[in-house]
Amino acid sequence: MAYSSLCSVLLLSFLLLPALFHGSDGQPLAMTYHRGTMLTGRISVNLVFYGKFTVSQRAIVSDFVASLSPLPGQKDRLEPSVASWWNSLRKYYSASRTPPPRLALGRQIFDESYSLGKSLNDAHLAALAARGGGGGALSVVLTAGDVAVERFCMSRCGSHLAAAGRGRSVYIWVGNAAAQCPGQCAWPFHQPTYGPQTPPLVAPNGDVGVDGMVINLASMLAGAATNPFGDGFYQGPREAPLEAATACAGVYGKGAYPGYPGNLLVDPATAASYNAHGARGRKYLVPALFDPATSTCSTLG
Repeated sequence: MAYSSLCSVLLLSFLLLPALFHGSDGQPLAMTYHRGTMLTGRISVNLVFYGKFTVSQRAIVSDFVASLSPLPGQKDRLEPSVASWWNSLRKYYSASRTPPPRLALGRQIFDESYSLGKSLNDAHLAALAARGGGGGALSVVLTAGDVAVERFCMSRCGSHLAAAGRGRSVYIWVGNAAAQCPGQCAWPFHQPTYGPQTPPLVAPNGDVGVDGMVINLASMLAGAATNPFGDGFYQGPREAPLEAATACAGVYGKGAYPGYPGNLLVDPATAASYNAHGARGRKYLVPALFDPATSTCSTLG
């Protein structure tokens, strides 16, 4: 069962950004804790790359995951950072009295032969996730740009889902939308399909599809951590929840409004836009997170 998807929420954000996290009376919606389980403890994030990815593309994703929880004592981290963004979820954990998780980059699994074909459904995603699961790991399935996935582009760019079988586990899927729907799932690095037609931003790692995947992966990681089984933190109905990141879809910097991602940092050498520093000198764009204490979208910087 999918507990959160990102695509339709992003599309709505172009026209309905203020309404997404405000009630009919104009008051901010609360991010409610439903007394369920949240991810906690040390968790290995195992990456399952399905289809053709270049070495550079795989490194963009793996460096992002490694940026979430840098090694203790590391002092060369530039701010604002991916780690600071992830650490802002501590407000959710404080409210639920649960120790926050510490994510670490785990195994990387490559299926370049398209062993399940190029048209996948949720059952296929679950089978791929099982290759990277087990032992308390969080499996992330990443599908290449030439792989069609059920409801991809129509209602989702990525999802976090609960795995069936013994015990309770969660996994994430994110697709590369570069060739299929970049205006929906790789915005703001591509001209939007709907809404205000603002010029696209330059992707920080030079790859519109994979830099877009990182945004969607970040959103799903935040949702999987704080609402893994549909009974954690969310707004609205359980069947279509707004979570820590999806409640702020389309917001990346201060001053954001529909079609405008907000004020961002710009690399003077490449003109690329970003809001977080990562491992190995990487730069990334990560979504705003809903602050449960103030009922506002909190951005870096």
